[in-house]
Amino acid sequence: MNCKSVLHQTEFAVHSITEILGKLHEEDLHKRPTAGKQSIGELLEHIAVICEADWHISNEATEEEMKRFYSGVSYKTLNLIKEGLTANFKALKNNYMNLSDEELLAETTAYWGLTYTRYEWLLEIAAHVYHHRGQLHAMLVHCCDLDPEISMFE
Repeated sequence: MNCKSVLHQTEFAVHSITEILGKLHEEDLHKRPTAGKQSIGELLEHIAVICEADWHISNEATEEEMKRFYSGVSYKTLNLIKEGLTANFKALKNNYMNLSDEELLAETTAYWGLTYTRYEWLLEIAAHVYHHRGQLHAMLVHCCDLDPEISMFE
């Protein structure tokens, strides 16, 4: 089973997010387009950690382990967000490229009871990154009047 195509698509999304980061200023991170919802910085911090967090979840990390993991995450500047996003994707890619077909087809269960094969988890991770990239783009364009003017697809 080959993960290269899914990883390629995820990498494109990560690259386009880093392009968006290049169009932002530090003060943009504090903008909160909707009261009670995430700021742009909080959303970007979440996006930056998706690849690593979801890898842990796909490997049956407990809820307590994930709480500890998230409490240790701190990407509060554009540069830290970019570094975290890039490093976490590279680790995910390395982890998946080292799995055997048997490991990719093995089912694992998240702490809330959802069961997928590791390959399905990879598809979920790609969807998760794309979902939040779209959310970020919409926040910037429709709420902050800031169009990053980047290509969202190859």
